[in-house]
Amino acid sequence: MKTEKNGLDYAFLLEKITDYAKKAGRTATRPLLLLYYVLRSPETPYSDKMLIVAALSYLVLPVDLLSAKRLPLVGWIDEAVSLTYAYKKVCRYVTPEIESEVDNILERWFSELKYELVEG
Repeated sequence: MKTEKNGLDYAFLLEKITDYAKKAGRTATRPLLLLYYVLRSPETPYSDKMLIVAALSYLVLPVDLLSAKRLPLVGWIDEAVSLTYAYKKVCRYVTPEIESEVDNILERWFSELKYELVEG
């Protein structure tokens, strides 16, 4: 496992996001990738990077405050709230370059799927 000078293993984190993407789909994956690239950006302040690490870790690691297996709908709410909060806090650091990179990755991962029906 190769880590960057800040101690984060970006390859591991991207691998976990990739695993999640296969289950969640294109629409749910886009904000995660945006957070990932904002995390990697040198312009993002350290405190915001730690917020992103906490939100992404809570999603990809097997630890849960509210289990999605025991409480199917409620179990996803805590993760959605943490990701939404993190995204709203750091979205000002999303650059056109980051958006382009994320769109390219999503196109590679979901090339056969242009639009996704989100049931509500």
